[in-house]
Amino acid sequence: MIKLAVFDFDSTLMDGETIDFFAESLGIGAEVSAITERAMNGELDFFESLQQRVDLLKGLEFSKVEHICRNLPYMPGAVETISALKERGIKVVCFSGGFRSATSYAKHILGYDADFSNVLHEKHGHLTGLVGGDMMFDFSKGDMLQRLQGLFGITQEETMAIGDGANDRSMFAHAGTRVAFCAKEILKKEANVIVDTKDLTQILTKVFL
Repeated sequence: MIKLAVFDFDSTLMDGETIDFFAESLGIGAEVSAITERAMNGELDFFESLQQRVDLLKGLEFSKVEHICRNLPYMPGAVETISALKERGIKVVCFSGGFRSATSYAKHILGYDADFSNVLHEKHGHLTGLVGGDMMFDFSKGDMLQRLQGLFGITQEETMAIGDGANDRSMFAHAGTRVAFCAKEILKKEANVIVDTKDLTQILTKVFL
C-alpha cells in the first residue's frame, strides 16, 4: 500500500522547464535549454549545470520571475491525480531541482502537501546569478526522500516516485513504485511503471487498477 508519493516538478507536474521560461525572457532560451537537456539526460553534473544556468540569468528582474512562475503550464491531469492520491490517504510531496518561486505557488493550485526546491538569490529586485536550497545535487532527491521516510515511518515499498530526468534517479533508488513520466531513457531504465503520454491520470490507471 502506497503511503507517500513524491513528484518531480519540471516536465512532470509542469509541462516544461521553469528555468527555460526564464531564459526565454532574456533571449537566451536555446543556450539554457541545451544545458538543461544535457543535464536531464545525465550528461552533465546536475550541481554544475544548475550553477551554470542560473549564472546566465543574472540581471533578470525578480518581478519577471514571479510573473512567469504564476503563469506556468501545468501538466494535464496534475490536479486530478494529486486529488485522487490524497483521497486514498497518500501524502503527496514535490521535489524540484528548480525553484521555490514556482513550486510554492503551484502548491496552492495543484494541491500537494509540501514542496522542496531551490531559491534564486535576488538583490535590489534582480537575480544575482546565485542559487541555494534543498535540491542542488544529483543525490538531493534521494537524500530528502530517506529523511521523509524516516520522519513518517514509511518504507521503501510504501513509496512512489514520479519523475522524468537523470536527477530523479536518486529518489527512484528508495521507492518501490518508480514511475518514469515522459522520461529520458536514463530514467526509464530504472522504472517499473512507464507513462509516455502527457496525462498524469495514467499513473492512477497503471498503479492502482
